Amino acid sequence: MPDSSLQHGIKFYGRRKGKPLKGARQSALEDTLPKMTLQKSAVTDFLKQHKENWIEIGFGDGDILAHLAQQNPDTGFIGCEPFINGIAALCKHITELNLKNIRIWPDDARLLLPEIPAASIARVYLLNSDPWPKKRHHKRRFVQKETLDQIHRILKPEGLFIMSTDHPDLADWELEKTIHHGGFEWLARSKSDWESRPPELPIPTRYQQKGLKEGRPTVFLLFKKK
Repeated sequence: MPDSSLQHGIKFYGRRKGKPLKGARQSALEDTLPKMTLQKSAVTDFLKQHKENWIEIGFGDGDILAHLAQQNPDTGFIGCEPFINGIAALCKHITELNLKNIRIWPDDARLLLPEIPAASIARVYLLNSDPWPKKRHHKRRFVQKETLDQIHRILKPEGLFIMSTDHPDLADWELEKTIHHGGFEWLARSKSDWESRPPELPIPTRYQQKGLKEGRPTVFLLFKKK
């Protein structure tokens, strides 16, 4: 899979591939990814096929994305993930559950966002993104003014931007940046609002479970487009 990020002036940080793929995941990747890959030229047509459309940025192993797609068959889903092992895991879910309403963007989400029509997305999920904890790496964090501008542009009026993290410093960063942007309303009214998982999300992911065991409960940040 080519690294197209440098071709567009966007430098990608992080892994593209982990352990060698085997068995069902390798087969699912070979069989499913070519059919489910989202081409830029097909974005608008795919969005028009559904009552509404949601995006998950960085879907990890695809557990949540597959669950949401199965529970909402009339909704279109775009999953963005540059990590090939995660893509293979989602392809396996798609095969096993016979999901038809997902398209995969196997690259940096920042390359796709400008291609999405304005006010066409009902929800954007950014769940447990890389915290890049070192101060010199904060510029690598996904939530920046430029990405918030794009998310605000593609969201429908009162569309939702939903984030989660078990990293306290990243939670502060995402909260501050999104509030300061000015185009989003934070929906929390009490502590329980950011401690409670949105009802449409399934049980905690393995990353969230690991954080909880290590004393880092997940914070959920829900914003609405103004």
